[in-house]
Amino acid sequence: MSEAPGRQASRLNLSPATASLFWLTGLPFPLLRMILWMKTEEMALGTMLESLRLVTQNIDEIMQQESSPLCAIDITPDLRKQFAYLSGGRGQNGSPIIVFPEFPAFGEIQEREFHNVLTYLTSIPSLSAAGVGFILVIDRRQDRWAAVKGTLLRIAGSFPGNLQLVLVLRPTTLFQRTLSDILFKFNKDEFKMKVPMIMLSSVTELHSYIDRTQLTTELGGTQEYCHEKWISHRTAIEGFALMVKRTAQILQSFGTELAETELPNDIQATSNLLGTHINKKSKMKEDLLVALGQGSRLLESINEPVVRDPDHNMNQDELENLATVQRLLSQLNETERAFDEFWERHKTKLEQCLLLRHFEHNYREVRCLLDQVAQRLTAFSEVGISPAHADHIFRELSSHEERVCVLDRAQALAREGDELIQNTHYAEDSIQPKCIELRAVNEELSTYLRAKKDHLLRAIELHHSLERAAKWCDDGIYLLASQPVDKCQSHDGAESALQEIERYLDTAGQNKLTDPSAICRDYETVLNLEFRDQVDKVFQKQVSMQEMFEKRRVSLKKLAAKHTRPVQPVAPRPEAIKSPLSSPVDTHPVVCSQVEGQLQSNRSASMSEEDENLAILRKHVMNELLETERAYVEELLCVLQGYASEMDNPAMASLMPIPLQNKKDVLFGNMPEIYHFHKRTFLRELEEYEDCPELVGRCFLERMTDLQIYEKYCQNKPRSESLWRQCSDCSFFQECQKKLEHKLGLDSYLLKPVQRITKYQLLLKELLKYSKGCEGSEDLQEALTSILGILKAVNDSMHLIAITGYDGNMGDLGRLLMQGSFSVWTEHKKGHAKVKDLARFKPMQRHLFLHEKALLFCKRREENGEGYEKAPSYSFKQSLNMSAVGITENAKGDNKKFEVWCNSREEVYIVQAPTSEVKTTWVKEIRKVLTTQLEAYRGRQGILLHSLIMIQSTEAVRRTVPVPLLCWSTCQPQVSHLTHTDLLESQSLSFTNEK
Repeated sequence: MSEAPGRQASRLNLSPATASLFWLTGLPFPLLRMILWMKTEEMALGTMLESLRLVTQNIDEIMQQESSPLCAIDITPDLRKQFAYLSGGRGQNGSPIIVFPEFPAFGEIQEREFHNVLTYLTSIPSLSAAGVGFILVIDRRQDRWAAVKGTLLRIAGSFPGNLQLVLVLRPTTLFQRTLSDILFKFNKDEFKMKVPMIMLSSVTELHSYIDRTQLTTELGGTQEYCHEKWISHRTAIEGFALMVKRTAQILQSFGTELAETELPNDIQATSNLLGTHINKKSKMKEDLLVALGQGSRLLESINEPVVRDPDHNMNQDELENLATVQRLLSQLNETERAFDEFWERHKTKLEQCLLLRHFEHNYREVRCLLDQVAQRLTAFSEVGISPAHADHIFRELSSHEERVCVLDRAQALAREGDELIQNTHYAEDSIQPKCIELRAVNEELSTYLRAKKDHLLRAIELHHSLERAAKWCDDGIYLLASQPVDKCQSHDGAESALQEIERYLDTAGQNKLTDPSAICRDYETVLNLEFRDQVDKVFQKQVSMQEMFEKRRVSLKKLAAKHTRPVQPVAPRPEAIKSPLSSPVDTHPVVCSQVEGQLQSNRSASMSEEDENLAILRKHVMNELLETERAYVEELLCVLQGYASEMDNPAMASLMPIPLQNKKDVLFGNMPEIYHFHKRTFLRELEEYEDCPELVGRCFLERMTDLQIYEKYCQNKPRSESLWRQCSDCSFFQECQKKLEHKLGLDSYLLKPVQRITKYQLLLKELLKYSKGCEGSEDLQEALTSILGILKAVNDSMHLIAITGYDGNMGDLGRLLMQGSFSVWTEHKKGHAKVKDLARFKPMQRHLFLHEKALLFCKRREENGEGYEKAPSYSFKQSLNMSAVGITENAKGDNKKFEVWCNSREEVYIVQAPTSEVKTTWVKEIRKVLTTQLEAYRGRQGILLHSLIMIQSTEAVRRTVPVPLLCWSTCQPQVSHLTHTDLLESQSLSFTNEK
């Protein structure tokens, strides 16, 4: 609804008559506002330019630039000669008086100097005074007639102004005075002056023509005159006038520039333009203040005599100077006022333009964000594939709603636009539609968001109903599978199982889905094709489960209804059951045959039911695998979106502590890689085995290499845990957890990958237990072994990275085969007996790392802290090269001990394992390493021997190269043993001797 004309007129500061006129034109008020704004600004500019034009014109009149472009400062040396000056006096009709005082060197004055001085002097009086004509007073009392004549001829020939009267004080000597009287009469026409020329004999006669108050003291008058002061005043006045003119011209040019400046279309350019104009305006104001200050000082200087002597009467020239300066100051003040008014208009326009550009920029941003929100909301069209998935979508939508501050921002921007319009912004016609659009889109998104949440809530409600029904079915099937068949053969067992089934069926009311048509009717808005299939599957599952329950109930009722047969007629012994012909009870062969057939039939039924139960259990484990896998993927996505992505969000940067900045890779490790693998590959492949769980081992085997990415994640876990512990209390994590509505902190979710890789081996063990003899059981066993290998590698690598103090490169030691903690004694043949005995009775606790090429002895050091910071570290103590190691499998006195030695038993390490099984495993692995190295050596030795045989003659080589055998001591440690190094040395020596 449009705003009333009266209210709009009041906002526009229009009179009722003007508003009515505008209303009658039919133009919209926003357009009228812009027109009025432009007209007002144009008027302000016109006022300022007119004021500046008047100032310039007035200065030109003062300076009489057209008739005399000269200034005092240009001819100061000529003026200082004082061969002519304006005393400031006036004749009876106001004619300005120019005095030519005594100047003996008048004849030496250059024509240019004479012309410039007279031209300048005649340009000083006002045009009205100059129009009356000048009175010339020529003082030649101390001169000769020739000088008088020369002066008159010069004046008559080049005086630039109008003359009214020429008064000449002739020479005072008798001869010159007489000569002057005679010659003046004869030469009067020679001067060619159209004005009276009067020869005066004394100043007394002069006073009869000009009042004494208008004459200087040199001419018998009372007027005070200082030529230097007069030159100073004239120079200052003209300099001030030129400054005012120059300032006016600069202001005029600046005002025109401002008026003709096109408004920029972006924030930065507008801000720069506003700053530039403000700087220029400040410079203009400085020039104005300088000019005003100079004018004020000049005015004080002109008024100085009056201030000093209140009875002092200024001459006409001084009064004109005073009026000139006052007029210039007045016009300068008027110019400043007009400029300030125009500047305020222009500045307001630029500021409003800047506000408009900010508004437009924010509008574009908000509009883009609103489009992104709308697009993002369309991604929430799915209703989820499970309750957890639907709950996650709802939480994500709620979190998205909280993060979507753009809706509040849009409302705030619309209010900001309203304020601009209320403050009479010139671009109302551009702002108002945007505000309307923002409010409309905001309302549309808010409505859509509410509808989407209601839609998801309905979907969640149905998901939970389906989940309860499916779980009720699964639990029922599991109940059937868990009932022992052998116990159900008895009357009491059948009765007990039957009651158990009846009790379970009594719980159907709160879990079972009743009417499919009612569900389709109540949840029609959320039932997509996949959801309908899910509902159908649950109903089919219910029907199947009910059929299974009904079959089981019928069977149990039959078993419960049977009477117990006497034991005597049937052979109770297993032998009789297996072979009734060999039974000593030969009197009832028919009865025995019937009993045997019945038992075999029962056993066959039991086996069939047992297979069915195992299939149900496998299905149960597979469902758990898939459900937990889907939940795991959703949790990883939630962490990556809710925490990792927020670390790159500029809006959250202020909440992030400095130690956390740029540490996303440290905190989350390769979690994105793990998520993408499970989301895009592993979950999809697992779902392909949903109906044949016993074959899922193949999926694990095919992706075993990919699952090794967990080793990298676990190796980074201590760094991640340390960083988390350092920053766990920061506002960033608290805000993210609040948005996600998580009850647990991020550290619990960072542990999920470690828990997941461990969970796989438990699920595989369960599947293997229920898949004995089935196709795929070998794959399950191999997959379990491989997963345990990955877990071992992960565990070993976690210990390996905790070793400190080792100077070499761990990579050069080969693959880590085993690691564990042992008690270790040392013996040295070269050592003192006392030290040797002490060593035997005081074991050292060492953590051993068996590599392919070396055996490392480290000291375990427990660290204080929590979580991964509680993990031990290992200080490197000793390293044995496996090529120089020998082993004695059984040490004297303890079956958990074995010996590792080198250098022909000069160094012996007695190692005690925690258990004999651990000892056996280690000895077996060390033996395998040594055997592998020996076999590799024998291969090299055979190649070398073959080469020598080809070179030597057959007669030179008749002895075979002895190959020592590797002997293992099984009882006595004193028996001599050969180390790997001993073998190599002995073969080398024997080879050398033969050569």
